Order: sequence, then structure tokens, then C-alpha cells
Amino acid sequence: MNNSDAVFSDINDFYQNFLLAWKKPLISSDFKQRNKPFRLSVSEVMTIVIAFH
Repeated sequence: MNNSDAVFSDINDFYQNFLLAWKKPLISSDFKQRNKPFRLSVSEVMTIVIAFH
């Protein structure tokens, strides 16, 4: 496994735990929200941002 795979794996593990903790206290609203799936996951975008930094 190369360095970018390790970074992605760490980011993905963090994000999965963060997402669960972040969604717990959110209050649902009556507003319709856009729920369009992305082509890239948040973990992939964060990995790209870190790689270019």
C-alpha cells in the first residue's frame, strides 16, 4: 500500500466515525434538501486536498 492509500484509509475511517457523531444532534427540518449523490466521496475529496497541500 502506497502513501496515498494509507492517507485515504485514515481519512475514510475518521470521516465514517465523524459522520455518525455529527448526524446525532442534528434537528430535522421541514425544508426539502437536495440529496443528489456526488461522483466523489468526501473522503476522496479530502485526500485530494491534502495531497495538493
